[in-house]
Amino acid sequence: MDRSQKADLVAELKNVFNETSVVVITRNLGLSVAQSTDLRLKMRDAGAQFKVAKNRLAKIALEGTKYGSIGEMLTGPTALATSIDPVAAAKVAVDFAKTNDRLEIVGGAMGDTLLDLNGIKALAALPSLDQLRGTLVGLIQAPATKIARIAKEPGGQLARVLAAKAAA
Repeated sequence: MDRSQKADLVAELKNVFNETSVVVITRNLGLSVAQSTDLRLKMRDAGAQFKVAKNRLAKIALEGTKYGSIGEMLTGPTALATSIDPVAAAKVAVDFAKTNDRLEIVGGAMGDTLLDLNGIKALAALPSLDQLRGTLVGLIQAPATKIARIAKEPGGQLARVLAAKAAA
């Protein structure tokens, strides 16, 4: 890799760090190509990215970003999982690590907040942004549904009384 390619990679990583909400650092303990591809596809489906980058270049890209504190975690064969949704990358990484012992979660960060393994697991346990939006829409619609049911109920009661009188 020549100097211009390294500069391009650092610029690309810096752009990713500036746009993302969460960074999860994982350690590759011998993932096969098929397993790595499967993890990348799961990340992509969840709206996240999984990237293996040279630690030295990643540390350079971290300078001047809100994720500068995770530089000390970048030792050994590491990879970065990032996503705009604060839960997506953590959820996929934790789920994959449960079924595959060759992926170790080192830690990460959400903005300025440094997260250890337990912090990443707690983040993964939260509902995703889409799930929260669905719950919020349901809560907003519930009062309108209840009002419509209450407004319709007196007419329904009257109809049932009249039907009972007619049947008797």
